Amino acid sequence: MPKPDPKGKKSEMVFRMTPGCRKALEALTGQQREQADAAFKIFKVDPFDPRLKTHKINKLSARYKRLILSATIAGDLKAAFYVDGNTVVSVDIGTHDIYK
Repeated sequence: MPKPDPKGKKSEMVFRMTPGCRKALEALTGQQREQADAAFKIFKVDPFDPRLKTHKINKLSARYKRLILSATIAGDLKAAFYVDGNTVVSVDIGTHDIYK
């Protein structure tokens, strides 16, 4: 979520996607893509919005050696990401299998 800087201005979050995540996004079905688009509208306002059920993924965090989080898009459709300063980097999207 954008946070005010000391002068009262909002700092903007920057959203990035790894090539693997972009490829996984393109492989989604039409319905999954629509669900992902709807979730991203919420995500870009606040990646920690309770509707996304954002939570830590221990196995991926160990692999990437950084805190990896997951947002629920719909049912078993998830998006894995990390936050680096004001940049949110999406690393994968798909079913619960992305955690492996």
